[in-house]
Amino acid sequence: MIGGGRTVGVGLMAGSVLLFLAFLGWVVVALGSGETTGGGMALGILLALLVLAPIFGIGAYLFRQGTAEQVQFAFVQQEKKILNMVLTQGQVTIGELVAELGEPRETVEEMIRDLVGKQLFSGAINWQKGILYSVESQALTENRKCPNCGGELRFAGKGLIVCPYCGSEVFLTKRAAAATADEAPQVAG
Repeated sequence: MIGGGRTVGVGLMAGSVLLFLAFLGWVVVALGSGETTGGGMALGILLALLVLAPIFGIGAYLFRQGTAEQVQFAFVQQEKKILNMVLTQGQVTIGELVAELGEPRETVEEMIRDLVGKQLFSGAINWQKGILYSVESQALTENRKCPNCGGELRFAGKGLIVCPYCGSEVFLTKRAAAATADEAPQVAG
């Protein structure tokens, strides 16, 4: 369960607070009836805090971790939505992604770069026009044509092919990048 730590954390924090309040109620009743002294009450409260404070702290930690997990899961879901849109439509503008995701353009561009960095996106991006192209890696390595302008693509580095005519960047998965690197002309040094 995503973010399950939040539920457990709230339970631990609430339980420790309720136990401490119940203990305080018992101490007040015991003090009022004369069953205990002020020193005994102070020692009892100190011992209760020593036992219940770590439980409360663990609950707070689990709550915070569960919240962070939920935020991270939401980010991954947004990235998955980007990949699905590009794959199903073949070509998507960054403006369409911004409208669909409800995120600012900078955040969407960060998500796209993150997908490229994780090597989950294999296709072309024209940053000037703001267009993402879904291109099968195999097709890119076979015909080496830019999906934007049709110009011949040039190998620019590991997992990257750049169109010298329009500047589109084509990102490849590891397998396609290795095949492209094997076909690139070698420079003797």
